[in-house]
Amino acid sequence: MLYYLHESNPANGLIRDKTDPAAPASIAAVGLALGSIPVLIERAVIAREFAPELVLRPLRFFRDSPHGPQPDATGYRGFYYHFLDMKTGRRVWQCELSTIDSAFLFAGMLTCAAYFDADTEEEREIRRLVDALYGRADWQWALNGGAAVSHGWRPETGFIPHTWRGYDEALLVYLLGLGSPTFPLPPETYTAYCSTYRWKEIYGRELLYSGPLFTHQLSHLWIDFRGIRDAFMREHGSDYFENSRQATYIQQEYGRRNPLEFAGYGEHCWGITATDGPGFETRRVNGIERQFYGYYARGAPYGPDDGTIAPWVVVASLPFAPEIVIPTVRAMVQLDLGAEKRYGFKPSFNQTCAVPESPTGWWVTPYHFGIDQGPIILMIENYRTGLIWNLMRRCPYVVAGLRRAGFVDGWL
Repeated sequence: MLYYLHESNPANGLIRDKTDPAAPASIAAVGLALGSIPVLIERAVIAREFAPELVLRPLRFFRDSPHGPQPDATGYRGFYYHFLDMKTGRRVWQCELSTIDSAFLFAGMLTCAAYFDADTEEEREIRRLVDALYGRADWQWALNGGAAVSHGWRPETGFIPHTWRGYDEALLVYLLGLGSPTFPLPPETYTAYCSTYRWKEIYGRELLYSGPLFTHQLSHLWIDFRGIRDAFMREHGSDYFENSRQATYIQQEYGRRNPLEFAGYGEHCWGITATDGPGFETRRVNGIERQFYGYYARGAPYGPDDGTIAPWVVVASLPFAPEIVIPTVRAMVQLDLGAEKRYGFKPSFNQTCAVPESPTGWWVTPYHFGIDQGPIILMIENYRTGLIWNLMRRCPYVVAGLRRAGFVDGWL
């Protein structure tokens, strides 16, 4: 929780991507920070009477920030650039106008709109601004004339030649796009997204496959998928929550089997996902040539894998399989990864990659990341009270998106 309080610009509410003083803001981190504010209030970290200002600061910034096709704007067509300058809020690094990161930003905004429901001037303003900002996103434009949503757009080159298809974290993109009150995605786009789904049997468990564990979590931060099913899940007699439970168990089994013989892997040491790594290099370790990666999307059981484990992604699996997550977290506490320090566990480590000058003797990331902190906060709270899930059940746009995607049963 403290990350979002300490790694923010109090003037505009932007959140630093990682604990590097030179790092820009990440709009996904801003969305996760917004989503965590109800948790901060319910856990008595901040008082509700002062919290609306924490929400209004970034909302007003996004309302007033430069919006247009200029290469140094903050956003365009209602979407926002992935990374922004912490002070000016303008685009950096020639990064993309990101549909997925904008979706996480909108999800955080919508969480606050559902939570701050009082008839006060500040809380009414929160709801008005969220409706306006979410309604400004032109999801139909983001299709680029195709059947599926583009990953993004750059003013220099136009649309990125990749679209969101196949099960991953972009489930949230489609549900928010389908639920839009202004530029809704047509229902056939969800069919396009599902068209490349891969149902697999792995280690005796059947599931809709996606390798990195975070892809089975990020949409679930906001939406309670227990008992609600789209056409694909009805056909397979499952739901997305149960699917994530199966994915969590497969990750543990992969750690236990450790087919590539990485150091440390085991029943209580697993968690393969997109995260920071030792760097892009090849080393010979104990007679085996190992390819290591930097910040990269790793997956299990089919890889890629370089021996990097992410404690944060284990914690974020808590609602799905607490009986294996809690013992794993307890074991990881013994690894001297900073669990008791201000921001908690360092988000990734690699016991195969030796670093003699490190206190542990092996590689540990020097940073914390804004997009790793939010899943920990939100999923612990969802496990304990269902707070975020219950709030988003009251969001008419999320409910509309689920229904337009064909979800039925359960709380719907």
